[in-house]
Amino acid sequence: MSGSPAPGALVLIATPIGNLGDLSSRAAEELATASLICCEDTRRTGRLLAHLGLTGRRLRRVDDHTEAAEVDDVAARIGAGQRVALVSDAGTPGISDPGARLVAGVIAAGHPVTVVPGPVAAVAALVASGAVTDRFVFEGFLPREGRERRRRLAEIATESRTVVLYESPKRIGSMLEALIEVCGGDRRATIAREITKLHEEFVRGSLAELSDWAATPPKGEIVVVIEGAPAMPDATDEVIVAALTTELAGGASRRDATAAVAEMLGVGHRRTYELAIGIPGSVTPPS
Repeated sequence: MSGSPAPGALVLIATPIGNLGDLSSRAAEELATASLICCEDTRRTGRLLAHLGLTGRRLRRVDDHTEAAEVDDVAARIGAGQRVALVSDAGTPGISDPGARLVAGVIAAGHPVTVVPGPVAAVAALVASGAVTDRFVFEGFLPREGRERRRRLAEIATESRTVVLYESPKRIGSMLEALIEVCGGDRRATIAREITKLHEEFVRGSLAELSDWAATPPKGEIVVVIEGAPAMPDATDEVIVAALTTELAGGASRRDATAAVAEMLGVGHRRTYELAIGIPGSVTPPS
């Protein structure tokens, strides 16, 4: 860098998700001057550095297995005035990649963290999908099985914001089938594959259509963008009272029935409670 040496800091550097031309000049400069480069895979980062004509750079593997153990040493280096770079294999560190624990540890040690922004596959897929972009939620990779996977799928089914997911080519077919079960086959979605690479592809359609497309497992990195759930119509008083009556008949107190029905139907707690008061036999337990 020009002028006086930069102060010690952890520098998060976004790297290309495919096209090497997407690496910024600032990112290249930080990589050239870092005292240490922490990376997921030294071979992959080594190829990126070779592309930049950088040799002799000190690399250290920092992945899911080693990240926690590296926090103290990295923090000590930064405290001594060194500038430590952190990169993932592709994209921005910490986004479905290692980095969050290292960042938190450096911050806890009282040292600065800065960012060289750049490619993020989730954002690239979102803006090219045609879905609503003013409000969205990033789910990353879903758990492969179990209760947590079922819970998150259920949340996606009712999520009104656009949802962005990552998935591997081998599991994209089963994930789409699971999404169809909870969202229905008509929900619109986009599959973004190999973003910025030679065989970049955006496939848009219903979940059912995308499932047919994925019958032959695709290759490459995949991002799925799902349009938000349609707004539910406002529940009428009759519907709310019927739901309250069912809850009360099952032994729930007026307070518990009110909370359960308000959440289930997405209606106001006060309105629901006022209707509950009018149902004979409903009681509120003492505080």
